[in-house]
Amino acid sequence: MQKTQYTPEEEQRLMTELWDPRIADDPEAYVMFNYPWGVKDTPLEHFSGPRRWQRKILRKIARHIEHGHALNLPRLFRLARSSGRGIGKSALVAWITQWFLDTRIGASAIVSANTEDQLRKITFPELDKWVTMSLNSHWWEVVGISMRPAKWLIELVETQLKKSTKHWGAEGKLWSEEKPDSYAGNHNHDGMMLIFDEASGIPDTIWTVAKGFFTEPTFNRFWFAFSQMRRNKGQFFEIFNKNRDLWDNEQIDARTVEGTDQKAYQDIIDEYGPDSDEARVEVYGLAPTSDEETFIGVDLVKKAAAREHKDDKTAPITMGVDPSGGGTDWFVIVIRQGTVILKIFRFKITDDEKGTMEGVGHIVDHIEEFKPSVSAIDTHLMGGPIADRVNEQGYRIRKVNFSWGSKEPSRWGNKRAEMWAAMKRWLETGVLPADKRLQTDLVGPRKKPDSKNVMWLESKKDMKGRGLASPDTADALALTFAFKVANREYNGNVAAKRTERPARFVGSRAGAGAAGWMKN
Repeated sequence: MQKTQYTPEEEQRLMTELWDPRIADDPEAYVMFNYPWGVKDTPLEHFSGPRRWQRKILRKIARHIEHGHALNLPRLFRLARSSGRGIGKSALVAWITQWFLDTRIGASAIVSANTEDQLRKITFPELDKWVTMSLNSHWWEVVGISMRPAKWLIELVETQLKKSTKHWGAEGKLWSEEKPDSYAGNHNHDGMMLIFDEASGIPDTIWTVAKGFFTEPTFNRFWFAFSQMRRNKGQFFEIFNKNRDLWDNEQIDARTVEGTDQKAYQDIIDEYGPDSDEARVEVYGLAPTSDEETFIGVDLVKKAAAREHKDDKTAPITMGVDPSGGGTDWFVIVIRQGTVILKIFRFKITDDEKGTMEGVGHIVDHIEEFKPSVSAIDTHLMGGPIADRVNEQGYRIRKVNFSWGSKEPSRWGNKRAEMWAAMKRWLETGVLPADKRLQTDLVGPRKKPDSKNVMWLESKKDMKGRGLASPDTADALALTFAFKVANREYNGNVAAKRTERPARFVGSRAGAGAAGWMKN
C-alpha cells in the first residue's frame, strides 16, 4: 500500500517532485506519478494507467497551460464530454481535482452535480478513494462533500510561505433553481476549477451564475462539464450545438472505450433498438430525440396510436388492474393480448366498502369473459383486500407491489419502473387505441435517475404536485407486463366468447361514472 508516514527529508523530496513544473503542469505525468499503477497489493495492481480518452484530456490541459504561459495569455479552459455510461468520468474528476489542489497552493475547486446524492454517494467517495491511494494522501482530509488540507500542512504553508489557506480545497457546492444567486462564490487569484458532474441535470440559471467564478484574469482557470446527454435542451446540450465553438467538446460512444462492459451496451441496443433514446443516451453519448424528462416520449406514443391494428391471437391474454383510492382517481382494468389492447374499462369509486365489492365483481366479469393467462393487481390501498376477495371466489389474480425490487436493480429502482420499461419496449411494436386518457397517462411521469444511474419513475404524488392526474390507465397497462407468460394455442373459443358482447361495451356494474375506451 501507499506510504503515509515520511521523514522530513522524504516529505521535502515529495513536495519538490509534485511542485516541479514537469509534473505540476502535466496532469498525465502527475497521475502516473502519484497513484500506484501496477503496484502489487494495491487496488491498481492490474492497471497500467488511464484510458485513452482520459489521457487525451489530461494532455489537452497540459497543452493549454504551456500555450498560456508561452503567449502570456491567461485564458479560461473549458472542456465538456458527453458519453455513454461507465467509461470512467468519476475517476477523471478525482484526478484533475487532486492534481489542481496539489500543484496550485491556495487554489479552490468547486464540484457541483445534478443532485446532492450524486455528490455524496458518487463524486466525493471517488475522490476519497483516489486521495487514499496517492503518495501524498496525508496532505488531505476528505469529509462529506469537502476536501481540506491537513492541519500540519496548513500550518506549514501559512508560516513558511506566508500564504492564506482559507480557500484551499475542494467543495461540493449545492444549488437551488429557485435561488440561483445563492450559488455565487468567492473569486480566487491562486486558481479556480469548476467541475459540473452529471452536468445535463444542472439548470441553466446555475450555469449563468457560475460564470462569475472566473472573473479573475489568472492562468489557473478551468471549467469542466461531464455527463450523459439526458436532455435535448439546456446549457449542456447547447455546448454541443450553438455554443460548440466556445468549448472543447466531444461525444464519446462508450463502446469505443477500452475496459468497459461491451455486452452490457449491446444488451441495451438489443433490448431497445439501435435508434432508441436508451441507446443514444446510455451508449452513444447522444441526446434523446424525445422529451428529455418524460419516461415515455410523445413520439413513441403517437407512432403506437397510428400503427395499424392487427390481431395477435396466439399471444397470451393478460389483465392489469389499478384500483382507485377514491377521490379523482379511477378504478381501471386493461386487457391486452400481445401487441393489441382488447379493452379498457374504468369506473369511479365513491364508497370504499361498496367500491371494493364493485371492483371484485368487475374483475371476475373480465376474467370470465377474457380468460387471461395472468391477472395482476396493484396492492396499494384497497388493492390487497380486493385481490383477497377475488382469490377467495376461486379466481386467480396475482398481487403486485409497485415498490418491490426489480429483477435488474442496477437498471430499475423498483417493480413499477421495471414494468414501465417493459411497456415502453412494447410501444415500439404495440398498438394503442384512440384513448386520450391512456395516451396522456403514458407521457406524464418523468424519469428520476439516481446517483448511480438507476432509473426510477416519478411518483403519483409528485405528479399531482405538478398539477397532473394520476396515470391510472397507464399503470393498469403496465401491470399486464408484471409477469412473463408463454404464448397460447389459438382455437377461436376465446374470440367467440368475446363477441357475445362488444369489446367496447361498458358493463352494467360501472354505473353512471363509467366510460368505454372509445368514449374518452
